[in-house]
Amino acid sequence: MKILILPDQGDATIRAADMICESMAARARTVLGLATGGTMEPLYAELVARHRQGRLTFADARSFNLDEYVGLAPRHPQSYHSYMHRHLFAHVDFAPGATALPDGSAPDPDAEADAYEARIAAAGGIDLQLLGIGRNGHIGFNEPTSSLCSRTRVKTLTESTRAANARFFAEGEEPPTCAITMGLATILDARQVLLLAFGAEKAPAVRAMIEGPVSAFTPASVLQMHRRATVILDQAAASMLELREYYHTVHPDGAPALV
Repeated sequence: MKILILPDQGDATIRAADMICESMAARARTVLGLATGGTMEPLYAELVARHRQGRLTFADARSFNLDEYVGLAPRHPQSYHSYMHRHLFAHVDFAPGATALPDGSAPDPDAEADAYEARIAAAGGIDLQLLGIGRNGHIGFNEPTSSLCSRTRVKTLTESTRAANARFFAEGEEPPTCAITMGLATILDARQVLLLAFGAEKAPAVRAMIEGPVSAFTPASVLQMHRRATVILDQAAASMLELREYYHTVHPDGAPALV
């Protein structure tokens, strides 16, 4: 696991965008695994800006999103279909049909989850999986105690996750209680993983992910077992790391050293 600590969120976002561009340039027909949430919005804005400048194309790429709320139709303003359209898909040049998310309004969510897992496999798997981390250590919607060998499935959300996401919903509208999410084993199958975490509120989860034991209680800790996982942090998110100085030594100022 590479730990890159940047001075602030802006620098960290630029570093993440650089890595995505490098990955896409190195592999024709890249399959991206995409994420949502506030952490991703500046990153997608940077990718859109590079596309408009002629520095980045998605024309040959495909994408699969991590998750979607059960019970929300794609056109619901708080669905992740809508989020991705607002922040990325409407502004870049993915080919028609090249972007995929689970259908949260499917009549049989379990069957939809199985079909989504099969679609990822049929595409040859994910080349670069983008991730954020929840305050309780979840990645995707793999909440604490998720099986480390889980595949795409329906997962019940914790109250803390629902409370954290409530700000995105209209007043009086309850956040969904379940989501379809890629499983931890599905995420580990990606050829490369890139996780972003910013702010002091993420510091405890970051410490548990990087320096704690591999445990279902901290689902993100499973990334310790990935051969090509990179974690990009700002100073605040890295503030509780015991080996922080060592990470700076290996990757000064977040430099992409090959060690």
